[in-house]
Amino acid sequence: MKKLIAILLLSVSLFSVFAISASASSGVSVYIGGEKFNGNVQVSNNTTYVGIKKFATSIDSSAKSSYNSSTRTLTIKTGKLTLECKDGSNYIIANGRYLYFDEPIYMRSGTMYAPILLLYKAFDAKISWDSTIHGFKVTRGSGAITSGDKFYREDEVFWLARIITAESQGEPLRGKIAVGNVILNRVRSKRYPNTIYSVIFDKKYGVQFSPASNGTIYNTPTKESIVAAKICLEGYSISDKILYFVNPTKAPNSWISKNGVLFAKIGNHAFYMDK
Repeated sequence: MKKLIAILLLSVSLFSVFAISASASSGVSVYIGGEKFNGNVQVSNNTTYVGIKKFATSIDSSAKSSYNSSTRTLTIKTGKLTLECKDGSNYIIANGRYLYFDEPIYMRSGTMYAPILLLYKAFDAKISWDSTIHGFKVTRGSGAITSGDKFYREDEVFWLARIITAESQGEPLRGKIAVGNVILNRVRSKRYPNTIYSVIFDKKYGVQFSPASNGTIYNTPTKESIVAAKICLEGYSISDKILYFVNPTKAPNSWISKNGVLFAKIGNHAFYMDK
């Protein structure tokens, strides 16, 4: 588990490098399989966006699309991939996998755009930044990401979604993700147990998470908590250093608020790192 998370975090780091590279100019070019992409390319908030439908057909000419105006969701289907992209969402769903990005999907002038650094992964392609063309080179892969039922471990989703629900029900999605990050950061740390279940029920230094003792850990997880758990298991991390969180309103004089380093406040929670 620790090795897997380390690999996933490396992937997220590469996402950041590419995003920064793309921000140098709005004139970013995209090449797919050696041919220049002739669809729409936009740069917003240091993120390169491409028109989803055109990108899909450029990767796989068999791609078909449909749009649900009531849910504002664009669905792309090929022989290997089902891809759902919702206007305003920060994640796409690819073969049941939840891929998250800091900047949201959006609709503009009838075209739905998504960050290229989400889409290439959905199609199991490879991507690199080439400064000589000031753009991205995309190389086709298998055509589709491994499905969620093969990628996610049921026990990990089960327990991670439950601790996220118990600790952050009512919090924004990003706050739920941060709670999941704390659990997975502890899994990676040598100071804590190396499974999600063991971290949740860890009592080496006393009860670490109150839901493990008051029984709320066994409550049915919310749909958004399951989404947050899967996003975390994909490797998305708000910070790989946060190990604690607390609601400062409910616990204004907590041990961690006096001994940790505040990383950020998200919703009602404050997240801390070690000093």
